[in-house]
Amino acid sequence: MVLPTTAKQMTYFRASNCAIRYRGFLLIEQQNKSWLIRPERSPLVLLPFRTEICSLIEAKLILDAKLDEKKEKLKAA
Repeated sequence: MVLPTTAKQMTYFRASNCAIRYRGFLLIEQQNKSWLIRPERSPLVLLPFRTEICSLIEAKLILDAKLDEKKEKLKAA
């Protein structure tokens, strides 16, 4: 059964970008060129977060830095 879609939903699907998988996370480019970074699945190693306006390479570097920081905190504990 096909459900009817609204104009708002159609606009969202046309405006949305594809997600990029990287190190167990989804990097989703937003309309303002920032990135939404969220885990692909549970358990959550990091909570979802947004970057400032940046390139894909910069978004990956931000994620790598956060993962390294998390790893260092676990070692210290």
